[in-house]
Amino acid sequence: MTVPPQPEHYDLVILGSGSTAFAAALRAAELGKTAVMTEERTLGGTCVNRGCLPSKNLIEAARLVWEAAHPRYPGLGAAQVAVDFRALVQQKDTVVHEYRDRKYASIVAERGAAITVVTGHAAFVDPRTVRVDGRLLTGDQFLIATGSRPVLPPIEGLDRVPYLTSDLLTADEPQELFELPSSLVIVGGGYIALELGQMFRRFGSEVTILERGPALLRDHEPVVGETLAALLRAEGIDLRTNARVRRVRQEQDEVVVTATVAGDEVELRAARLLVATGRLPNTDGIGLEQAGVARDEQGFVVVDEELRTSVPWIWAAGDVIGRHTGSQMATPVGAHDGAIAAENALGGRRRRVDHRVIPRTIFTDPQVATVGLTEAEALRRGHRCWCATLPVSLVPRAGAVRDPRGVVKMVADADTNRVLGVSLVMRDVGEVIHEAAMALRFAATVDDFIDLVHVYPTMAEALKLAAIARYKDPAKLSCCAE
Repeated sequence: MTVPPQPEHYDLVILGSGSTAFAAALRAAELGKTAVMTEERTLGGTCVNRGCLPSKNLIEAARLVWEAAHPRYPGLGAAQVAVDFRALVQQKDTVVHEYRDRKYASIVAERGAAITVVTGHAAFVDPRTVRVDGRLLTGDQFLIATGSRPVLPPIEGLDRVPYLTSDLLTADEPQELFELPSSLVIVGGGYIALELGQMFRRFGSEVTILERGPALLRDHEPVVGETLAALLRAEGIDLRTNARVRRVRQEQDEVVVTATVAGDEVELRAARLLVATGRLPNTDGIGLEQAGVARDEQGFVVVDEELRTSVPWIWAAGDVIGRHTGSQMATPVGAHDGAIAAENALGGRRRRVDHRVIPRTIFTDPQVATVGLTEAEALRRGHRCWCATLPVSLVPRAGAVRDPRGVVKMVADADTNRVLGVSLVMRDVGEVIHEAAMALRFAATVDDFIDLVHVYPTMAEALKLAAIARYKDPAKLSCCAE
């Protein structure tokens, strides 16, 4: 007779071990509670193992290769940097291992009995119990933080050809890519497709990107997608919009993609196929039906503004909640909300999430960064808008370093001058966007941007120049003048 396992009880049972889960576990420990995290793949989840960290590592390496071959300064000769892609991947793995050990594994070890990690597939068997392979975990409170994974679209033949997803950047898993493809067709035109597409092009691959819609980044200002598309095409990327992939097949050592592009059927051949058509939540197969947790039509967990699900003692945060409460599928959002969920579950405190101001960056070169509303969104919400769109060439720093690529757009309420949104395409803008985010958080006006003394010359002056455009032409001002 088989003896059933004895349940292990914790104050907080967390499904997942990524950034959201870790933030919750650490907050639980700070509150003097016990937490257990579950992990089916690798400790740390997507960001550290196959997302943010490895991608930004290799994107920066590709930038160095590109800039050596395309110097911006007269007097600097072009240099061809030899690319050993396997060695680059191996150093990327070293960075991932070091970061995972320092920021994840060692933190668990330091917390002792306060934080436990259980490896295996986790699923609810009832509203109060989670099974992880042969172990049963019970808790006073639960947090669903299982993250997301790449979408696989219903393309005819996809199940019969080898293909890549964004998981190609993973470490220590079979899908990791060690050989640089001579050519690559990317299905999808979102931020992952654009970041990886430019990266592979700069390493030497021939790259074709197939975007289903009429333009890139349709949830951004139109000028953002237009500007970035032109810059990527200038680097030799074959970017095609209004492209619908019909079927794929394998012919010897090539993948053949049949697509309809602007109404015409075309065949594209490449050494590898990368599918980057978005992400979906990891909410299937974890027993949410047994727990009574409600999901929406796309599978995202439904939560209220305190991150509570339809079951009072079960919470959810991170990618699994999608756009609920105005959230976004981004690592810092999940980490921020994970701590709030733990506080609400264990601390007796009732905090509501505030997702009104979430800065975003796409790590192409130049980078794209946005915060707040687009002009179209502001108009839909009833604002009478004032908008300014400026070329980055007006920013003194851009001229000084001979990199005038990009555009700046500021959206403000015409009646109050309150800034509602900022969109930027330019170098280092991932660092600049936080000034705009802080300004939106505290309801700053265009006059506040003008009155703030900015360091000269910096890319952040782009925000001041955009604000100055409310009253005068910034192209006719001397440096630092208001």
